[in-house]
Amino acid sequence: MTNPTSPLILASGSPRRKDLLGEAGYEFVVIPPQEEEVDDPSIPIGELTQMNAMLKADCVAVDYAEAIVIAADTLVLRDGEALGKPANMDEARTMIRSLNGRAHQVFTAVCILQNSTEFVEEFTVITDVQFKQLTDAELDNYHKLIEPLDKAGAYAAQDHGELIIESIKGSQTNVVGLPMDEVNAVLMRFTK
Repeated sequence: MTNPTSPLILASGSPRRKDLLGEAGYEFVVIPPQEEEVDDPSIPIGELTQMNAMLKADCVAVDYAEAIVIAADTLVLRDGEALGKPANMDEARTMIRSLNGRAHQVFTAVCILQNSTEFVEEFTVITDVQFKQLTDAELDNYHKLIEPLDKAGAYAAQDHGELIIESIKGSQTNVVGLPMDEVNAVLMRFTK
């Protein structure tokens, strides 16, 4: 992978996004945004994830005009309801049970910007995920294997996902939190 000619910043505290960018061969620094995400169920999920991705990118980019800043926001959509990160284990149990044996969509909005050149690219990737039909005990055992509180929908495709996921149609890395094919395509514009 050819790295961009400008410094690259991942505006995220997500270890999964960090791993995906690192595995793709990029050299970057991580600066988690110090900005509260918008959590408004009246805003359609596509707009909400885009708003939060831009908010995170702007928050970090304001101090690093020359850098290319990547920010993302991921939510799960089930029956028209957006599922973010659960507040506690009870909410995590409720979330994963609501996905059990059913299909849902994972929305990840990405904002890549560079203030010095006024470059801004925003896009959203949607992936269809089908859960296996599991017992409550199997779902509880799955939650013992992962930390569900920092994951949209209270699950992680990359952490024992084979136990709960029957199929994924679309970008696998999108379900993890950063759609790398699309990110790579944008970052290629900055290489020489």
